[in-house]
Amino acid sequence: MTETTTTAPRSAGGNAEWRDRYASAVMNTFGTPSRVLVRGSGTRVWDADGAEYLDLLAGIAVNCLGHAHPAVIEAVSAQLASLGHVSNFFTTPAQVRLAEELIALTLPDAEPGASRVFLANSGTEANEGALKIARRHGGPSRPRVLALEQAFHGRTMGALAMTHKAAYREPFEPLPGGIEFVPAGDVSALRDAMGADVAALIVEPIQGEAGVRPMPDGYLEAARDLTRDAGALLIIDEVQTGMGRAGAWMAHHLLAPGVVPDVVTLAKGLGGGIPIGAVVATGQAAELLGPGQHGTTFGGNPVSASAALAVINTLRSEGLLARAADLGRRWASEIARVPGVASTRGLGLLIGVALNPAVGPAPAIAEDLARAGFIVNAPGLDTLRLAPPLILSDEDADAFTSELSTLLAKRLASASEGASTTAGSHD
Repeated sequence: MTETTTTAPRSAGGNAEWRDRYASAVMNTFGTPSRVLVRGSGTRVWDADGAEYLDLLAGIAVNCLGHAHPAVIEAVSAQLASLGHVSNFFTTPAQVRLAEELIALTLPDAEPGASRVFLANSGTEANEGALKIARRHGGPSRPRVLALEQAFHGRTMGALAMTHKAAYREPFEPLPGGIEFVPAGDVSALRDAMGADVAALIVEPIQGEAGVRPMPDGYLEAARDLTRDAGALLIIDEVQTGMGRAGAWMAHHLLAPGVVPDVVTLAKGLGGGIPIGAVVATGQAAELLGPGQHGTTFGGNPVSASAALAVINTLRSEGLLARAADLGRRWASEIARVPGVASTRGLGLLIGVALNPAVGPAPAIAEDLARAGFIVNAPGLDTLRLAPPLILSDEDADAFTSELSTLLAKRLASASEGASTTAGSHD
């Protein structure tokens, strides 16, 4: 894989011109992008200069079937040709079928007939809906909502209030109140914080933005017990980890089999690249939002719902959950043996690669990998995140491992030479 290829034609203007135009027209909420992508097919994308990349990030766990998957194209095209949008004065068969599927996939152990779904447009909207359910459940007598340190739940105001990173929250304070953070994975701290005035606890089974950090064994079971005993809701945020990413429909199905949360939030991989989010609730939590208490113009529209149904059908028919589990297990083990890698974390095809400090900061390594034709990202200074399409081949996974090994070996050699030079200067 090289920086240039004849596979895709160069876009008029190339990366540099499009980046300049971006900087003068688009709000600077993400910084100027390093590349301008113009086409994708399967696990590969091409930029405006014609360079080809193996996409090992998949839009941050979104494009679970890769790019331009025929099943998604067919479903969206057929639905759009028939009925593209209706208001929420009406429903569509696609919306109803998707809600039924999500209940069956997300809460298979819940009491039959006791669950309901709210369809939104994104993960942050799904978490806003979950927070409103928590507020309706708690009322004035239960004003507290617990979230975890290092959590990321979104950037709209309610979801942002449950997101731990100060740099994200502080510019927008005062945020909705009553949110408290407890140390992630610490059952004792959670027990101390829990009480009759707590409306809900929200947990990511694997904290993605924190560097792909799964909750420790037993934590989700303890969280379920403590919330139940206190009369609080347990909300599990599966926005990044759900829909097969971890090797099961939901990551909590693997980490805590038998735990039935009150609310689960979904997005990202659910639409395979088409914007959609969902709140799946059961028991009392499913009945708390009544007419006029929540809504969305585009949520549950038939095009997005049809895309999600196509994703679900494809994940099931192609055995991609088992594929994610098997490939992820082998790949993470092989990456962990690369000199310069300290360890790997995660489940399935959500892998955090913890780096030895000697190889340098993770963002610089991510850029080196991009120059070599591999797209990953660095959620922190010491971690690379891999969240590729679930259709990733063994050959492509191995190609990345080989490139990472080569790159880190060079960095380790450079660090060793630098240390020798420094030591020699003191002789």
